[in-house]
Amino acid sequence: QFARLRLQALPFVIRKLRAMTVARSRSPRKTDGAAKAAENPANGETKEQERLDGQSALDIFEGKASMTGYTYDDLICLPGHISFGVGDVEIHGNFTRKIWLKTPIVSSPMDTVTEAKMAIAMALEGGIGVIHTNLTIDEQVREVMKVKKFECGFIMDPVCIGPTMTVAELDQLRKSSGFSGYPVTEDGRIGSRLLGLVTKRDTDFATDRSASVGSIMTKAEHLVTAQEDIDLLSANKILKESKKGKLPVVSKQMRLIALMSRADLQKNAD
Repeated sequence: QFARLRLQALPFVIRKLRAMTVARSRSPRKTDGAAKAAENPANGETKEQERLDGQSALDIFEGKASMTGYTYDDLICLPGHISFGVGDVEIHGNFTRKIWLKTPIVSSPMDTVTEAKMAIAMALEGGIGVIHTNLTIDEQVREVMKVKKFECGFIMDPVCIGPTMTVAELDQLRKSSGFSGYPVTEDGRIGSRLLGLVTKRDTDFATDRSASVGSIMTKAEHLVTAQEDIDLLSANKILKESKKGKLPVVSKQMRLIALMSRADLQKNAD
């Protein structure tokens, strides 16, 4: 049955391709009026009309009579002179009513196209990637979180843990999240009092995996921290001079506000 449907649709596809070929092979600018003018050598516009082939971008995208949607290779750009500088070109646009893109390039929400890696690459170029829906809700959330935490300067929502978590539980968290260092707060949430920081260095030689994180972490008083009003350049400077992997940003009450990572510093340098 599927083969019969394909055979029945084939004549329609051929007619459509022929129509497209005819439409693209003629010059839309050369209307009947222009053709008659070309037959009259006395008309001063003859040579100008002969030079024109196709339509201008203004006609295609802003013309009142333009009701056609274009895709892939429907348009062929012809080289020519412009009357403006490259710096005057603006290609920004709205992806949605609230999302504005400087580079209006969007990757397709297909399972063979856009997951975290593609979305990150698109974001670095000024575009946006749409995660496909052939995933469970939890998997979609994980893909989005990978993108959000790739390079963000200040990490405003770091993964925090409580002091009662065991080292074995921390090992499982590392496998699922992909991070090696975590800030330790009173209730395991951002915004609460910072107690310390636990990194892979703290757990590598811990023989008792049932020990609590609070017993092996680097205490807050021994950490290099930054105040909440610090800017990105100053925070990068502190990270560079201290040679630390993480820089907690805290309030005057030692509440964790944000986190900076040395990995992000390297990406900013690149």
